Amino acid sequence: MDSANSEGGRYLPPTVRTSVKIVIAGPLGVGKTTLIGSLSEIPPLRTEETMTQAGQGVDDVLPGKATTTVAMDFGRITLNRRRVLYLFGTPGQPRFFPLWRHLTHGALGALALIDTRRLEASFDVLGHLEDLGVPFAVAANAFPDAPVYPAEELREALDLLPDTPVMLCDARDRASSARALVTLVDHLYTAAAASLEAPAS
Repeated sequence: MDSANSEGGRYLPPTVRTSVKIVIAGPLGVGKTTLIGSLSEIPPLRTEETMTQAGQGVDDVLPGKATTTVAMDFGRITLNRRRVLYLFGTPGQPRFFPLWRHLTHGALGALALIDTRRLEASFDVLGHLEDLGVPFAVAANAFPDAPVYPAEELREALDLLPDTPVMLCDARDRASSARALVTLVDHLYTAAAASLEAPAS
């Protein structure tokens, strides 16, 4: 997934004709900003603000987390000379869910990050993606102290459809994050091909 750009990847080559949009979703503190930072060929756009006492009782409080995304994260991957992938990271707090409708508009799909130490925080996120009609894959971010569960156990715990991909991902690692994206795109391609082959009702 190397960049095809000149000047350090800052500018798109004039040959680019197609863009693809992927959303990185998940609850507060799950690693969305980190994943986009590990993949983006440009310095990612971040809209982080310091968490204050005003958020107490409204947002989850996570030990050691001092900032939070309040609008979106944005990164870019040039796939080849004609095609570019844009990554949009959502804010994780439920009070920002109305913004998701705009962030997911036109998206091919979403990679939903989860934290196995607090699976319950993912229920609203996955439900909201379903309500918006956004197809997704699930990636459990590999926090050092997080328990690791088999994919089928996670699928059952999260009440996912049988064909929804579930994988382990280290958001800090570019190769691991790229594999998660490839799994999502493969899933979207398979679902689209099956839809085309399905007989008309």
